[in-house]
Amino acid sequence: MGNSNENNLENTGNFIHSIIREDLKGELNSLRTRFPPEPNGYLHIGHAKSICLNFGLAAQYGGKCNLRFDDTNPAKESTEFVNSIQNDIKWLGFDWEDRLYFASSYFGRMYECAIELIKKGKAFVCDMTAEEMHQARGTLTTPGTESPWRNRSVEENLDLFERMKNGEFEDGSRTLRAKIDMSSPNMNMRDPVIYRIAHMTHHATGDEWCIYPMYDFAHPLEDAFEGITHSICTMEFEDHRPLYDWVVNTLDFKVKPRQIEFAKLNLENTIMGKRYMRNLVETGQVDGWDDPRLVTLSGIRRRGYTPESIRNFCDMIGVSKANSVVDLAQLEYCIREDLKPKTPVVMAVLDPVKLIIDNYPEGETEMLTIENHPDNESLGKREVPFSRELYIERSDFEEIPPKKFFRLTPGMEVRLKGAYFVTCTGCVKDDNGNVTEVHCTYDPATRSGLNFTERKVKGTIHWVNVATAVKADVNLYENLVVPDESSENGYRLNPDSLKTVQAYLEPCLKDTDPMDRFQFIRNGYFVADSKHCTKEHLVFNRIVSLKSSFKPH
Repeated sequence: MGNSNENNLENTGNFIHSIIREDLKGELNSLRTRFPPEPNGYLHIGHAKSICLNFGLAAQYGGKCNLRFDDTNPAKESTEFVNSIQNDIKWLGFDWEDRLYFASSYFGRMYECAIELIKKGKAFVCDMTAEEMHQARGTLTTPGTESPWRNRSVEENLDLFERMKNGEFEDGSRTLRAKIDMSSPNMNMRDPVIYRIAHMTHHATGDEWCIYPMYDFAHPLEDAFEGITHSICTMEFEDHRPLYDWVVNTLDFKVKPRQIEFAKLNLENTIMGKRYMRNLVETGQVDGWDDPRLVTLSGIRRRGYTPESIRNFCDMIGVSKANSVVDLAQLEYCIREDLKPKTPVVMAVLDPVKLIIDNYPEGETEMLTIENHPDNESLGKREVPFSRELYIERSDFEEIPPKKFFRLTPGMEVRLKGAYFVTCTGCVKDDNGNVTEVHCTYDPATRSGLNFTERKVKGTIHWVNVATAVKADVNLYENLVVPDESSENGYRLNPDSLKTVQAYLEPCLKDTDPMDRFQFIRNGYFVADSKHCTKEHLVFNRIVSLKSSFKPH
């Protein structure tokens, strides 16, 4: 996003840029944004859109973007999540420099702000239970009922609030509520709770506090403390904006941040909810938060996606207020476009059957020179061993072929990639009728590089030399969920989301390091798994297939 110039951004209709440009024409001297994740899970692809937006806007307009953890709910937060979030943002290519903040470091200042509201008669300690408050809240068409504790004196409220802080009361027995308007048409303004009692150990502050601010109170305070000018969040907070503004204005901050909402990313047939992902992780249905089938940034990274592809994807989908569902094919298009010009192309056979060249000398091996990329000479060339027995893909042979089948079938001549023309002479089957060997003959005059022009073939197939082949486990992924109208969420887990096959690879891949990426000819783009791949046990994940259903405009 930060790579586009201002004129181009105007043409995209990105309303946030229009707002910022207008604000910068006024009294605003510099832009300050923030990315405020809650450390209660790993970031996912939807967060990448917010990260790119907030850091990108700051870069575009010469401002700064803070990283701030909204760690106001100790029940589900942990240092593990804090660390993973920082790693993900760095991986995406963004730097918060020295501007790392935690809501928990403001707990003292937030407490003082609550005291100020009490002294102004704008907050009170309420003894109603959560159920009683819910019943008294009213509906969209009927006003709520004021709490019987709403008119406590300032002195009583100060005393009770301090005793709440000192741990004298049980969880749920008392809250601090803002005193606004129980008849407001906006339900968020009907005397919302701004502090609750929670005797929990916090990942950063330990047992120092037993009362914690609610998100809707903490968030505007954090923005105001840090001098944030534009607080950019997703559309579900639009109805919370009046409360955000009430907090900022009632406490009369010098810098009054402006909340702007945009539509969050919804990706087709994917799990985006942290709660659901947490359940999958904790019940062992996936291989951790970084399972390549998840759209967490850790999972996407392990799947083999590059940060460039994610940034390009976020740029392509744009920013608006209208909710929509993005086709997963668009994300896959971005990774293909990024990998295509720079990824070495090698041969790997995922569903092998043996190919025997009957007229090739037994016991002989020759080295063939093959380019590492058909369109990128800078990637160089490699030597590939070739001999009488090879592995080919089972799908590259058909005894009774369909129309327009240009691979191996009895009597058909094809080229072996980088090697020779071969003509299929038949096959051997087992007792169950399964093909176990395909036989052929080769023409020595057709070796690649000899400019053989006497005849042409329509098909080229890849292969791996049996004697020098390297074994590897290859993970083939499909969507983790599939649509299911009968389920509560509208989808169910796909039992076929992961298929692991034993493949045979060129020997040049035996020294592969984790996260090395390759294009396996005709099979897709693959990456060496960062979690399980070793020199002794190679494991590759399919990043994406080669074919795309997405057509860019």
